[in-house]
Amino acid sequence: MADPNDTRGAPPREVHIEKKKTNWLAWILLALGILAALLALSRCHRQETAAVAPAPTGTPATPPVGVEHVTLPGGKTVDLQPHTLNYDLQGFLASSAPAPRTFTFDNLNFDTAASTIRADDRPTLAALTQILAAYPTAAVRLVGYADARGSDPANMKLGADRAAAVAKALIDGGVNAKRIATASGGDSNPVASNATAGGQFENRRTELVVTSK
Repeated sequence: MADPNDTRGAPPREVHIEKKKTNWLAWILLALGILAALLALSRCHRQETAAVAPAPTGTPATPPVGVEHVTLPGGKTVDLQPHTLNYDLQGFLASSAPAPRTFTFDNLNFDTAASTIRADDRPTLAALTQILAAYPTAAVRLVGYADARGSDPANMKLGADRAAAVAKALIDGGVNAKRIATASGGDSNPVASNATAGGQFENRRTELVVTSK
């Protein structure tokens, strides 16, 4: 008779091991808490930045780097960048150096076949107007130039039109027309190579000659 307690020959029992479940809810709540803390810190930083007191009213504005506040005769000031026509012209007019002297505009060029003053160059003329107004005895001659493309007659006319356009801008700004003469240099005396577009642009220019102080 078989012994009921005898397990020999019986199939092995299956042992069930319960895997520990990951508590995803706790991890999600922790991540949300960290995100909320970071947002709160960011908000505080923005509020502290906004709370910085503005500069006191009436404090003189600091000119951009490389620009100087220059006081003109009569007390008016103008912002000028060193090594530009307006800066050098003002220094020359304020000095005892004799005329004539020629100045080349660093920022007054023209589009191809055009004599219209570009918007980018108007601040240069505005400052020039202030300088000439501060030295009312100075007389100038404006000479317009063209690049080497086009015929000689066409380039001579372009040069004359460009000089006239600059003169008109100065006169409209209040400079007495009797103090300004104009001339054309055509495509003579290039300051850059006419073989490149950049050089041609540089040659489409105007020069200013102080004829008397």
